[in-house]
Amino acid sequence: MRLSANTLELAAATQRDPRWASVVGRSATADGSFYYSVKTTGVYCRPSCAARVARPENVRFHSSRTEAEEAGFRPCKRCKPDQASIIERHAAKVTDACRLIDSSPGALALEQLAAHAGMSVFHFHRVFKAIMGLTPREYAAAGRGERVRQELTRAGTVTAAIYQSGYNSNSRFYEDARQVLGMTPTSYRAGGADADIRFAIGACSLGSILVARSEQGVCAILLGDDPETLVRDLQDRFPRANLIGGDEEFEQLVSQVVGLIEAPGLGLDLPLDLRGTAFQQRVWRTLQEIPAGSTASYTEIAARLGTPKSVRAVAQACAANPLAVAVPCHRVVRSDGALSGYRWGVERKRTLLQREARA
Repeated sequence: MRLSANTLELAAATQRDPRWASVVGRSATADGSFYYSVKTTGVYCRPSCAARVARPENVRFHSSRTEAEEAGFRPCKRCKPDQASIIERHAAKVTDACRLIDSSPGALALEQLAAHAGMSVFHFHRVFKAIMGLTPREYAAAGRGERVRQELTRAGTVTAAIYQSGYNSNSRFYEDARQVLGMTPTSYRAGGADADIRFAIGACSLGSILVARSEQGVCAILLGDDPETLVRDLQDRFPRANLIGGDEEFEQLVSQVVGLIEAPGLGLDLPLDLRGTAFQQRVWRTLQEIPAGSTASYTEIAARLGTPKSVRAVAQACAANPLAVAVPCHRVVRSDGALSGYRWGVERKRTLLQREARA
């Protein structure tokens, strides 16, 4: 049967939309970020609906259930898009568990959290990690780390900051201090005083590049046109640290990072010192899971985190990323596939994506 030019045009428009791939792949991670309707059946569905995939010329996309229903479509009886999905129900329970962890003055046992969520210990642990990108223990540690960084800047003593942040003992905190702060607590209180951060500036096809490393790992990869601006950026990040120019051995590290810029699909096999809030670290870990040559939208990242309404916060976390390419925020695009929001310039983002697509 020959299709009319209008039908072919409608089908092509649907197939060009990046959301169509989620419908064809029945992507559960896209649930909640959009809905689609089928003209011939009069129903609207979740992206993960198990029903037979409709012909693309009959499909329309909607940003919300309300929009689909106002267009005259009724909810599918198979995927029940007007009810909370299993992912949404799990996300609600995990969010509730996070609130409990955040409000607790001390550590909570996994058994307590699972019982609060009404799940078995094994199932709760698996669901929590799938949604948060962290285990309950890692989430609690990230929260304590965030609180202790705040308390160290205002508490009277280091000891007071430790206990006010939820640590039960000094020894427990000092076991984690290097990982949490990247330096000693006293140095952190003093704005990074006496912490050694080595750095060097090089050149690559995208312009100037600054690479810095703390004792924990690579803590900054900055791109730009002006080397002096990059140094000022590093100084603003670590205002009282000892910034030490790199020697010949450190130059080899810079060469490795430049190699990553020129061939971003290769990856960087170096320890990273990522400092950020618990939410930022969740976003950055999720970005590292996007394969080279692929992209994801801010909406999709928010859905993967189990917080579909946090699109703006995801964008802010991408903008705060201090490690260009190593944490590939260049692989995050708008829902329509357009490029935007790259702190080192959209043209650099386009170049990196083009290189990965050719690899």
